[in-house]
Amino acid sequence: MSEQEIKVPDLGGADEVEVIEITVSAGESVEAEDPILTVESDKASVELPSPGAGKITKITVKVGDKVKEGDVVGMMEVSADGAGSEDAGSEEPEQKQEAPQEAKSEESKPAPKKASGGSRKETVKVPALDGFDNVPVIEINVAEGDTIEADDPLVTVESDKATMEIPSPYAGKVGKILVSEGDKLSEGNELLEMTVQEDGGDDEASEAPAQQEKPQPKSEEKSQQASSSVPEPQGSTYEPPAPGAKVHAGPAVRKLARELGADLARIKGSGPKGRIIKDDVHAYVKSQLKQAQQGGGVATGSGIPGVKLPDFSQFGDVKREAMSRMMFATANNMQRSWLNVPHVTQFEDADITDMEEFRKAQKAAGEKKGVKMTPLPFLLKACATALAELPQFNVSLDMERKEVVRKSYIHIGIAVDTPHGLMVPVIRDVDKKGLWELAAESAELAQKARDKQLKPAEMQGACFTITSLGGIGGTAFTPIVNTPEVAILGVSKAAMKPIWDGKEFQPRLMLPLSLSYDHRAVNGADAARFTTVLSQLLGDIRSLLL
Repeated sequence: MSEQEIKVPDLGGADEVEVIEITVSAGESVEAEDPILTVESDKASVELPSPGAGKITKITVKVGDKVKEGDVVGMMEVSADGAGSEDAGSEEPEQKQEAPQEAKSEESKPAPKKASGGSRKETVKVPALDGFDNVPVIEINVAEGDTIEADDPLVTVESDKATMEIPSPYAGKVGKILVSEGDKLSEGNELLEMTVQEDGGDDEASEAPAQQEKPQPKSEEKSQQASSSVPEPQGSTYEPPAPGAKVHAGPAVRKLARELGADLARIKGSGPKGRIIKDDVHAYVKSQLKQAQQGGGVATGSGIPGVKLPDFSQFGDVKREAMSRMMFATANNMQRSWLNVPHVTQFEDADITDMEEFRKAQKAAGEKKGVKMTPLPFLLKACATALAELPQFNVSLDMERKEVVRKSYIHIGIAVDTPHGLMVPVIRDVDKKGLWELAAESAELAQKARDKQLKPAEMQGACFTITSLGGIGGTAFTPIVNTPEVAILGVSKAAMKPIWDGKEFQPRLMLPLSLSYDHRAVNGADAARFTTVLSQLLGDIRSLLL
């Protein structure tokens, strides 16, 4: 056996990178390509592999050290079969092999089009992935309609060796997103469409500096400029941003947050441009533990005594299985809403006898249109009218800034029961659409929800939610407000009831309504008015035309 230095290989253009984890120790035997340590640049976390099979004799770096290509990070005794003993002779050809790859990466970038002072459409493709292929998407960092800068992260992918963020080659507005979480990507695959704003300048003059700019030095320069003014990390909490909003954090920070169970959306970053750093995550976790130990923090759900589970196996056979991501997210959202929102539920019955007679009479017209008319479009239209008449239901509360956010649009979410869990697609501008259009759109979105084909943008922006258990049964229930909305309508199963008309009892089809609302934003009298308006609108559908 011969002793050999373990050196940092080519880092794909990155300069100094930080050691964030050491995965072996002195005396440990390793195989070729086994990870020795993990380093992180501002774009990716990368595992540095062993150059051969043998025994580690010494590690010469520690977590937090900065290293660059060629630095010695340890020593090892290489096995006699020599899977790594060609250290001096093999390094140079490897560099020669990677040079064309860099050139290829530059060539694969979309060629800039001549500026015209307007805008242009671009399809962003996956750049060179440093030899990786078919890497899964673990996170999409932008949403359709976002305005982004060049080098902002678009998606995060993860191979068996590294987690990498794919940056935007342009500044502009995100159009259609062409990938989903779980998709596997290779170099050249299409990521998304975007609108790029032209600056109207000289094409050649503006192109040269852009090509010389390297993402890593640019990030380091910004960090150095901001370091003197960056506040101490506080890990403070705040109301989560709107769905689809970007969280600025590097791969190692995201990994740390996952390990500690910290929600990055609730952490205020102290890095440049609000970027979340590791100290922010640690400070956040520390503050949450402190609140829990002191019995405070009810607003965020901490400080609530946990439920200690018994050993269920003492009572009989049990089987444990992991929660699905959707189930876990739903559980967290429901708990957060219940703990933060003072709930009250208002109950009402709506006479839908005439509405149902009219709806069933549209069966032939629906068959011609290829659309089935259900009670949902009537509920949507009635709720939109009620929201317009009582705008205090079409708000969100910003308790941190002590402000009421009043919305001038009416988008309504419809809860859909799927085999994968509850999903809530959103129908936009309900007040501007007719019953047939609402029937077609709600059916399409419900089917997409059941097929797990909903896009993130199709589940965002609701002002109000309708959840119906009418097809299953029940007489009433108390739905949980889908915060930051301030109200949700629950619909139960309609039933024939004897209703007194002043002279005698008449059989009428009555629909039970349950309106849960946030008592901070809505008072009881307004809730009673809202359900009364709904009952009147559903009782005489002609009023929907007024």
